[in-house]
Amino acid sequence: MELFVFGLFVMGYLAITFEHALKVDKLIPALFMMVLSWAFISLNLESVGAWFEPIGGKMDDFGKLLFHEKQHVLQETLLHHFGKTAEILIFLLGAMAMVELIDHFQGFSSIKKMITTKSKLKLLWIVAFLSFFLSAIIDNLTTTIVLITLLRKLISDKPSRMWYAAIVIIAANAGGAWTPIGDVTTTMLWMANKVSTVKLIQFVLLPSLISVLLPLIVASFLPAFKGDLNKEVEQTRTGREGKIMLFIGLGLIVFVPIFKSITHLPPYIGMMLSLSILAILAESFHRKAASAQDLPTTGQGPTVRALSKIETSSILFFLGILMTVAALESIGLIFDFGQTVNQSISQNLFVTLLGVGSAVIDNVPLVAASMSMFQEASDHVVWHFIAYAAGTGGSILIIGSAAGVVAMGMEKIPFFWYLMNVAWLALLGYLAGALVFLF
Repeated sequence: MELFVFGLFVMGYLAITFEHALKVDKLIPALFMMVLSWAFISLNLESVGAWFEPIGGKMDDFGKLLFHEKQHVLQETLLHHFGKTAEILIFLLGAMAMVELIDHFQGFSSIKKMITTKSKLKLLWIVAFLSFFLSAIIDNLTTTIVLITLLRKLISDKPSRMWYAAIVIIAANAGGAWTPIGDVTTTMLWMANKVSTVKLIQFVLLPSLISVLLPLIVASFLPAFKGDLNKEVEQTRTGREGKIMLFIGLGLIVFVPIFKSITHLPPYIGMMLSLSILAILAESFHRKAASAQDLPTTGQGPTVRALSKIETSSILFFLGILMTVAALESIGLIFDFGQTVNQSISQNLFVTLLGVGSAVIDNVPLVAASMSMFQEASDHVVWHFIAYAAGTGGSILIIGSAAGVVAMGMEKIPFFWYLMNVAWLALLGYLAGALVFLF
């Protein structure tokens, strides 16, 4: 049975990895994996000899239980894993909705005023640092979308724009690795109490910064970033409401970890509080604008519109992935693999390879699996190294991160162009940051 479930996992991940070649959205194999894994376990429950409870650990006497007792344990385990997964998904829904609310009032357009240079080299550093720090506040996926949209206003030459988009991928992934709200994987580790906000920043900020600085220094000598821009920098005007929504929205997102530390409630509670406050402000601006133009306020408000723009496919993809990993964990496959790894190679080498592997396999399941492999206490160095490796390692290939996939779709960046021109820069930065982290 274990081999069959593992085979489902492998086949599903091959389908996810080659989604562009198969022309099948990755959420479909993810959901199939989840359903088939749990269904097969349930149908073959009598043959299961060992079981891993989410809290109690390994149940050596599981095989001695009656069938209805095994079913009860399975239901309790499934409910626990779904609850933990739902916490992450609700948190992401809230964050995405807040970003959409800010964008509804064109709040991100005010960032364009920061970019006034015509120099390609200066623009390279400005875009990289904007991407690095903005992704730490919102997330790497949203940051990539925002900055590529800005680059389209600044650079008309597509080949040149592809280079900048590639740097955005590297910087956004690195920036998302050192805060609990910058990347899905760091959010997972944070919500599972594997890392704390202060320690995550303390341990991962410098390595993440190095993983961006080294590629930037090398890229500064490349021909693609020599000379000046051919197109005038386009200035856009942002209304007062947009600026207010931008700064208050970003402040409310940053407030979420503070709320958690004060109340000790799960992070999604704080995110819902921040979303509700921003939604009240958005509806107030909407009604004020409608009243000034003597328009009716009936119909969809900005909050409903923002929620309708959220990528539900991404949420369902995370659901499928996390619940499939939970199935592997429950029957002991991940624990057994972790024991084998710990006996074969060092933790540092394993986590370093995990980061490289995240360039091929999505980093969400890799982190979910690693959380079951290691039993170290909260804020142990291995959790922070996993946060760094999974976050920055995905930049090595363009399909290795959500930011890369989005940039690939928006700018139609060829896989092999990125592999030949950018992968070595990302790998150089990743290894340099890993060495800084270790030493």
